[in-house]
Amino acid sequence: MTSDVAQLGLLLLVSAVVAMLTRRMHLPYTVGLVLAGMGLYFSHVYLKWHLSRDLIFFVFLPPLVFEAALFIHWREFRKEIPVITLLATVGVLLAASVTAIGMHYALSWDWGSALAFGTLIAATDPVSVIATFKESKVHGRLRMLIESESLLNDGTAAVAFVAVLGFLAGRHETLLSIGGALFVTIAGGVLIGGTVASLFMVLAGRTPDYLVEITFTTLAAYGSFFLAEYFHCSGVLAALTAGLVVGNFRSSGSISATGRQALGPFWEYLAFVANSLIFLLIGAQEAQQNFQGLWAPALFAIILVTLGRAVAIYPLCAVFARSRLKVDSRQQHVLFWGGLRGALALALALSLPPDMPHQNAIVVITFAVVAFSVFVQGLTITPLMRRLGQIRPPRDPHIESET
Repeated sequence: MTSDVAQLGLLLLVSAVVAMLTRRMHLPYTVGLVLAGMGLYFSHVYLKWHLSRDLIFFVFLPPLVFEAALFIHWREFRKEIPVITLLATVGVLLAASVTAIGMHYALSWDWGSALAFGTLIAATDPVSVIATFKESKVHGRLRMLIESESLLNDGTAAVAFVAVLGFLAGRHETLLSIGGALFVTIAGGVLIGGTVASLFMVLAGRTPDYLVEITFTTLAAYGSFFLAEYFHCSGVLAALTAGLVVGNFRSSGSISATGRQALGPFWEYLAFVANSLIFLLIGAQEAQQNFQGLWAPALFAIILVTLGRAVAIYPLCAVFARSRLKVDSRQQHVLFWGGLRGALALALALSLPPDMPHQNAIVVITFAVVAFSVFVQGLTITPLMRRLGQIRPPRDPHIESET
């Protein structure tokens, strides 16, 4: 127990130092964390914690998804639902199909392995995307589109991944049974998240103690996720829905003024800690991967995943070209290149059954795709947005202090 607390203290110290250094150097925080994690491994610092499906799903994802949804303005979100829904459903299926077809025909993977990899890698990960956009100080419609789409499509990909594994295991034999299972998983997650969060917010509204109110929001985040997973529904969608409900309650004045003021900083800090630990552990495990014999498949997979993202963005955005929901071409470029992969893809890859063909290759290649997302896309997305006029260039701190 003491060693666990000591290790947590070490990781938080590293995270704080990395946050300070990356801000001074104008580098993405996630890139610095992954490099720091790799540095810890090569420095022979023993880490007791290792990334696993359970650690990512049941410890890190609930607060991260909940916190992101908490700050989504419902009125703005509602206006963009047609675009977000299309990208997060049809877009995920298109991206998964492009990757799966390429892995099957070009690398001669069996359809089961190709489909499993295609679905787990199709979604943009909210952990990576939201962290990057917060650092870039992006606001307005672009941030709403990419963060909301990322939150929804990772839920779609997780549900589709479970469906693929169920089909391969023989639990689903017809398209009707697959569709029914998907509907139950999605609708159940949304219903459970909304119900749990509403109940806890009713309780929160009956106390003036802001600490109790914050405790109820924490229970809403984790409780909705755990309950949904227990009933084989989408925990991600449950936490997302819970975050939207709590955010709506917060703005409606159902909790105390002190509680409303404290809620934001508390969840921002919790998300900071979860983000920091995830990317440090990603870096440590990236350094341990053996890419021998898999460099070519990994490079080919990166190309396929990038192509799949393009197919998911540009044709679907064209559907709204003549409507009030038109997505500007510059915003489409950011949506395409901002499709970062991260913890969710790793969690799904690590949950593959050990007897699946190419299971080890899928895990290693997933780490490669995540590394490409963090280092290549993560380092270039902010300059790209600045070049496209989506964010302002950073001000000189000396000029700011004088003014």
